[in-house]
Formats: sequence, structure tokens, C-alpha cells
Amino acid sequence: MSLNELIMRIILTFVVLLTLTRIMGRKELSQMTFFNFVSGIAIGSIGANLVVSNQLSVRNGVIALVGWSILTIVMGLIDIKSRRARKVIEGQPLILIKNGQIMEHELRKARLDIDSLNAMLRTQKVYSVADVHYAIFETDGNLSVMKKQDKQSVTKSDMAVSNPQNTSYDIATQVISDGEVLNKNLSNLNLDKNWIEQQLAQAGIDDVSKVFYAEVQKDGTLYIDNKDDVVH
Repeated sequence: MSLNELIMRIILTFVVLLTLTRIMGRKELSQMTFFNFVSGIAIGSIGANLVVSNQLSVRNGVIALVGWSILTIVMGLIDIKSRRARKVIEGQPLILIKNGQIMEHELRKARLDIDSLNAMLRTQKVYSVADVHYAIFETDGNLSVMKKQDKQSVTKSDMAVSNPQNTSYDIATQVISDGEVLNKNLSNLNLDKNWIEQQLAQAGIDDVSKVFYAEVQKDGTLYIDNKDDVVH
């Protein structure tokens, strides 16, 4: 491949990709669903081959790009028109926290662990699972969070009656994960396993293995989420 042909391929590929991306719409950029992910990889791969591969002619490369883009647009139209097709193509949102309880089964379906869930909550400025009423894992990989009523941001009218609560710790800290006590975190809080067992006993729980997740709140109380919750 000569230098002139390489430059021509680069310019042509850039123009074609830019044009086709504009035609396909902003959804390809803003919402990375399963189909958008596959579509992006395929179009990028075809574009790269069009630039550097001698075995792929310019004509066939452009046809492949246009053909895949048409398929993407058609699938997008089907996605809009058919709810059933949308479920197959993009999947469905998963409720990870419902009425304040962690849905372990949905967490496993999303291929997430409790640490990943906590990390995603922190990106939403939520630092305690106990503050969450609902958390929904969207099809584009984002987490939508609805805080509990008493944890939502105050309005200007609320500020006149606000009194800072007494806090024992700077941040909520995880102390039980999937039935196992995190002794290092307990030690950092100057607590021990006996304290955990007393708190669980008060909640009517006789075995730590029955607890999926627990964290010490800023006020020193223990938030507990049992395994296999049934929430209606």
C-alpha cells in the first residue's frame, strides 16, 4: 500500500465514520447498551481494517460500514417499536436495592459484588446502603438511586429546622460481607466481634452467616441486610 493510498483511506474512513455516526444518532454515544457496545466494536473494527488492510478494498470497506450502520439504524427502530424486541436487544433494568433491602439474586444477575455496588453508590454521592430506598441498575450500566425520604436533600424551607445530628464516625463502614465479619474494619472502629453478635441478637439473628451485608452507621447503629430477602 502506497503512502498516498494510506492517506486517502484514512481521510475516507474518517469522513464515512463521522457521517454514519451522525446519522445513527447520539444514542450510540450516550447509552452504551449491549447492542450499542457490539455495534461500536464492529464499526470500529471495520474502519480500522479499511485504513490498514490491503485485503479489504475501499469499495467493500465502505459497503461494510454502510451496511452495518443500516443494520444499527433498523435495530434501533425495532427497539423503539417493540417492547419485546427491546428486552432481547438491550436487556432490562435490574432492581439491586428494593425498599432498602439488597436483592442478592439481582446482584448476581448483574455480575456485581457488594463492593462494586458500594462503589457505584458513592459515584451517586451515597455513602451508606442504609440511606437507599431503591437502586436500579440501568441497561446502559449506570445506577439510578432513590434515597429514603429522610435522607433526601433538604430544601430552603427545611433548613430553618435543621439541627446537626450527633455522629460517632465520619462515614458508614462495612463490617459484614456475605456472611463474613470484616475484623479489620471492626478494629478500625474500636469494635469487636462480640459487639456484632450482640447487635445481631437484638435483631433476632442467631448466626452471622445469615447476614448478607451489614455496616456501622455514622451514629453508631448497625444496618443489617439478611440473605435472600423477600420484599413485596
